[in-house]
Amino acid sequence: MPVTTSPAQETRDHRFLMGLIAGAVLGAGLGMLVAPRAAVELRRRLAGSAKSLGKSASERYQQASAQVRAAAKEYTSKGQATRDSLAEAVVRGAQRVERYATEAKTDHGHKVPEHSAP
Repeated sequence: MPVTTSPAQETRDHRFLMGLIAGAVLGAGLGMLVAPRAAVELRRRLAGSAKSLGKSASERYQQASAQVRAAAKEYTSKGQATRDSLAEAVVRGAQRVERYATEAKTDHGHKVPEHSAP
């Protein structure tokens, strides 16, 4: 016959397990604080590890930042070059359209009058 547990039983089991884990962590922490020589050495090691980890994280952050800056500069430069090339193409296209329109009007015997600025 299968054993079934109710949600209330599962909640109690979960709470018990969490209490057991919290007690073990708390006990280990208190043990480190109470044991004088071993605790001092352990705290020294932990502090050294924390400093080393902080330094490593800072170096990696700076490397990643430099890479992002370089990529942003490269893409900005490429974007500006594309923009400039596109602007030149638009100007050339407008000039061709203007020439074509002028030639088309002239070919039909209609000379295009020049407009004077007011």
